[in-house]
Amino acid sequence: MLEVNFSPFPKLSTTRLLLRRLEATDAEQLFTLRSDEKVMKYIGKKPMENIDEANAFINLINDNVNNNSGINWAITLKEAPGNLIGVIGLWRIIKEHYRAEIGYMLRPEFWRKGIINEAILGVTDYGFSEMKLHSIQGNINAINIASAKALESAGFVREAFFKEDFFFDGKFVNTEIYSILNPNPF
Repeated sequence: MLEVNFSPFPKLSTTRLLLRRLEATDAEQLFTLRSDEKVMKYIGKKPMENIDEANAFINLINDNVNNNSGINWAITLKEAPGNLIGVIGLWRIIKEHYRAEIGYMLRPEFWRKGIINEAILGVTDYGFSEMKLHSIQGNINAINIASAKALESAGFVREAFFKEDFFFDGKFVNTEIYSILNPNPF
């Protein structure tokens, strides 16, 4: 069975990005991100309404890290590590199957710059090389073409299409599952 340990917290570095632990000081920027209607359009959750929700979310994320049940990183540019521009993480870890789900979001002014792709590649590499995952999946709203392209460009393959399997905001939504296998299985 998979054993994970996120202590000490793993900072990840890519060409342009530093992926670091979410801190209480990120609450305002996280609130800005998760209260943005454009960002939340395909997430299947209501936008945050106040800073208390952002603080609670940071506490939940850090509890998951401390309990080794999931990990999320603040996405920052290397030249501005205190400025949260997005979040990315591995969650829904199924230890007996060596599998996890990837999730991410990014502020709109950073869309279409290859940033989320760079973050996905960094987190996927960590998931395979350090966590020893066998597979990582991404579940997305089927009309979120940008997310599908980001996953595909990181090597994920569409495995499934589920018709109207997710109910949110008074309507049923189609979802797709993308997945990638560890290229160096143990």
